Amino acid sequence: MPDLCVNIDHVATVRQARRTWEPDPVWAAVEVQLGGAAGVTFHLREDRRHMQDGDLKRLKEVVTVRLNMEMAATAEMVRIACDLKPQMAMLVPEGRQEITTEGGLDVAGQQATLKAVIHELQDAGIPVSAFIDAESDQIEAAAACGFSVCELHTGPYAETFHDHGREISHDAVQHELEKLRQSSRQVIEAGMMCNAGHALNYANVQAVADLDGISELHIGHSIVSRSVFTGIQQATRDMINCMNGHALTGESKHHGATV
Repeated sequence: MPDLCVNIDHVATVRQARRTWEPDPVWAAVEVQLGGAAGVTFHLREDRRHMQDGDLKRLKEVVTVRLNMEMAATAEMVRIACDLKPQMAMLVPEGRQEITTEGGLDVAGQQATLKAVIHELQDAGIPVSAFIDAESDQIEAAAACGFSVCELHTGPYAETFHDHGREISHDAVQHELEKLRQSSRQVIEAGMMCNAGHALNYANVQAVADLDGISELHIGHSIVSRSVFTGIQQATRDMINCMNGHALTGESKHHGATV
């Protein structure tokens, strides 16, 4: 089974709604570790809509599992990552008007720029991941650029699953899963580690967790959403159980699961 890395950004989103000091995403990082997470993921956006610069040093001090930084491929973010030295830096696209990341990084269209960023991060001892759509040309470009890891964008699968009544056997859902399966195989054959994430929740996660070759799942929104009712430690444990194929205790796997 893949490891679970919990994205804590949306804890910071709630905090920033009031521009106050609670809830503290750094404390959330402590809690998800206690819940069994193998990694903590955060995204420092250029517009600082959720995580703030002051959170980073405190995260580095309390996170004893893998710390994964999502970031745009900009000089500012490279400088911050090189100073922080997370266990992995994942390059993602950013749009100021988007609510959340809307698609994978276009590696094929900006190889020269990305090679320079990867080189600088790797020189600082930081493995670099690309958040990409499950497309063959993007995987080929990621390998050519020198990425160590690809994280496959699972949003299209999650949306298709939701749109077709959450029926995993539906042809359209199986088509999206097959794209992820073939892409994960291509990533591994190209010598890179394969992760997956985006819009995964308690109802749809098992099929992705069952794919051969997936090393990590990066999940945030659904865990933070469930934590309102259960606490984030338990929400983390529940996600690990669903990844293992176990229904949520005392309720349907569909309860509270939104895309």
